[in-house]
Amino acid sequence: MTLEAGNAEASVRLLLLGGFRLVRRDESITVPRGLQRILALIGLRPGATRAHLAGLLWPDAAEERALSSLRTALWRLRQEPSCPLRTAGDTVRLDPQVQVDVDDLVRTAARVRDGGDPRLADVVLTAARHDLLPGWYDDWVLLERERLRQLRLHMLEHVAQTYLEAGQHDEALQAALEAVGAEPLRETPHRLIVRIHLAEGNAYEALHTFYAYRDLVLRELQLEPSPAMSALLGDILTPIRDAPGRPRPRRHHPVTDPVRSGPA
Repeated sequence: MTLEAGNAEASVRLLLLGGFRLVRRDESITVPRGLQRILALIGLRPGATRAHLAGLLWPDAAEERALSSLRTALWRLRQEPSCPLRTAGDTVRLDPQVQVDVDDLVRTAARVRDGGDPRLADVVLTAARHDLLPGWYDDWVLLERERLRQLRLHMLEHVAQTYLEAGQHDEALQAALEAVGAEPLRETPHRLIVRIHLAEGNAYEALHTFYAYRDLVLRELQLEPSPAMSALLGDILTPIRDAPGRPRPRRHHPVTDPVRSGPA
């Protein structure tokens, strides 16, 4: 199987989320594990110089030895009939016809952030539920994995916020809950869930979300929710706290009185 530039039928996809796969027209292309690392790195760092690639792939080797190893690897890739590489001077990149799933995630995040329809994010957010190259522990993989994890979390929160502002509470809640599932200790999506429940008039659900999160961070981090999160519940708890005949606590305790832990 050769890759002919400009031939739409010969388009290739490099899938890195959930594991390495090189696919042409739904047919997987077998790539030896050692060469997978080269293709994955070039896909994540398009247009990188040979010296940069060699330093990341063989960080413990001397520069000349690392560059020699890279030359050998690139020669081996060129012997593959499905090699999707382009070299120009000192730089190496994938053939333009190769579509990388990570690029889809990054482009969609930018479009949604710039005001695009949040429904555009559905497909790539589903793919991004899977970690980048699970089981790979190279330093450059760990760095890219965390970058993409943060990108997905921010996109989910932005989608939830956009739906909330549009009054589409069910869609907002689903996006916020997915963000919580990805990172349970992150406060931002929990705050969004409180706001969504309040927008729907569900005071009980808002309180339940607050106290469930408070218990979680107290247990795991020995921290209280932020004043910004506590302040969301001020309008609900102030009348209860100030009701006539309600026993007054002898001293303030921020855990049992989240409103007082917020700004005055």
